[in-house]
Amino acid sequence: MLKNQKGITLVALVITIIVLLILAAAAITMAINSEGLFTKANTAVNSWNNAVLNEGKVLNDLIDEATSHGN
Repeated sequence: MLKNQKGITLVALVITIIVLLILAAAAITMAINSEGLFTKANTAVNSWNNAVLNEGKVLNDLIDEATSHGN
């Protein structure tokens, strides 16, 4: 007699684990290499901070100019 099989087989589980390990290795490699995710994130943070500082300087100059013309 054939019994009803429920769940996944051991082979399917092993193949799934192998695929996940390969994906994890690829993601870790991309994150760690010289132009990886962390380097790009740090570059983006530095660019953002510089843009905020420059915007603050421009706004201060505009405020100074507006107040000097108002007097």
